Formats: sequence, structure tokens, C-alpha cells
Amino acid sequence: MINYRHLYYFWVVGKEGGFSRAADRLGVAVQTVSAQVRALEESLGCQLLKPAGRGVALTDAGKTAFTRAEEIFQLGQRLPQEVLQTASRPVVRLAVGLSDGISKLAAHALLKPVLTTPNLHLVCHEGEFDPLLGELTLHHIDLVLAGQAAPVNANLRVKSELLVSSPIDWFGPSAWVSKKQVQTFPACLAQIPVLLPTGHSELRASLDRWFAEIRVQPNVVGEFEDSALMAVFAAQGLGVFPVSRFGALQTRLLKGLRRLGGDDRVREEVFAIRNRRGEQHPLVSDVLAHAL
Repeated sequence: MINYRHLYYFWVVGKEGGFSRAADRLGVAVQTVSAQVRALEESLGCQLLKPAGRGVALTDAGKTAFTRAEEIFQLGQRLPQEVLQTASRPVVRLAVGLSDGISKLAAHALLKPVLTTPNLHLVCHEGEFDPLLGELTLHHIDLVLAGQAAPVNANLRVKSELLVSSPIDWFGPSAWVSKKQVQTFPACLAQIPVLLPTGHSELRASLDRWFAEIRVQPNVVGEFEDSALMAVFAAQGLGVFPVSRFGALQTRLLKGLRRLGGDDRVREEVFAIRNRRGEQHPLVSDVLAHAL
């Protein structure tokens, strides 16, 4: 472990450009400052300062150490004020894990009821399903939204609830959603450009089964892990895309999108997975209460 007193004395020497000026600023003897810096150099195993005229200059290693020390002690200077602000205005923290492939539009719609919570500090982690479950069991996050339930495992100590089972609709820009295309949906998906979620998504597997069932080979021009990003590219004219009817409410934010069609046989499911602590979290309870 680095001795931060040694690092602090080195940082002051680097800022002042010499031992004497650093000693004056610190209110200690020059020998004390020199000894502290020498101890730091010994612990790091390299020279950090070199003579330069009447003062000292940073070596290459010293420049690296000084840059990090600058970050550390600037953060330290802000710490008291930030702690006081938090103490005077308690923050309500909600950490949510979003599993790869889940519709971000649907996730936003599910979280929307708590977004106006005073002093909310929302932290969203996106990642693969299994690592997110691990973070949940370690209490690093409060809630996981995923396209599947958690496996039955007594060691996990988590609870899964189906929040959304929504039919899928198709949207696109006016250039690809004409009256004729609406009338020939879903066969038209073989001719017009189609955007799809990647294979990470549970929805993609459902869509592939649906395409096989209706015997349509879609004209795929793009694949996206993020449904919101897919909607943005669709709005810019790249193609049509599927979105759950629940999440489609968010497409109103994107001008120029029209509904092409839908099929209730294809559905997107979103599960809420929480640990025991999450059951006591008021915002987790609010999310579930508005969805169920």
C-alpha cells in the first residue's frame, strides 16, 4: 500500500518546484520533506525527482506519479463538500441491471414511474445475464430486468416476476410504410429493409421462429443490441423494426415513425429479478406495483 502522506509531500514538491518552497507551504523542515519523498521513491522503486537549476523537476516516472497524485488530492479536496451535500440532502439510490438483449424502450417505460423521485440517483448496468445475477446476489445492484427468469437455484436467493408480456408491433419511416405495405404485412418484410435485435435478445429467437412459421425471409439490413438505437436508425430511414407494444409508447419521441403492423403471436417478455434486500427497496416496489 502507498503511504499517502509520502505521496502528498511529493505532490506538494512537484507543484512548488522545490523542497524549500514545499517545506514553507507545509510548515515543516526541508529535511522532513526530503525524507518523505525519498521514502516514496524507495517504495515505488524509481526516482521521481531530479535536480533542475535551484529546484527540482519531475522524471518521466515522476510525471506519471504526479498526474495520479493530482487526481487523488483534487478528489480529496472535494470530498468534504460532497459529503456535507449528501448529508443535508439524502440521495435515493437505485441500481438496476439491464440484461443484454432486453428492449431499452421497454426498460425505460418500466422505470419511468420512479424517475421523478426527489434526489434520485439512478445507476443502470448493462451486461450479460449471469454476471448481473451474480452482482444481484452480492447486493451490488437492487433489481435486474431481463428477458428470462432466473434459474431455479436455492443458492441464488432471488425472486423472478413477469412484469410484461407484450405483443410485438413493427414501425418504420414513411418511406417504408405505405398503404400497400401495411396491407401486405408481414409478407412485405421480405422486400423492404428490416432491422432486428441481435442474437443476444430473447425477442430475436421468437422472431426467428415466427419468420419460419409464416415462411418469410426478412430483408435484414441491420442488427442492434440496443432497441433505442435501432429506433433511432429506423427514424433516419434505414428500415422498419420490431418493438413491443409496451415499449412502443416511447417511439412517440421519434418523429416520422409509422406503424406497419403486428402479430400477437410474437411477444416480448420482461422479468424483474430481485434479491431479499430489493424486496425492501421502496423504488423497486414502485416499479413492480406500476407494472403488475
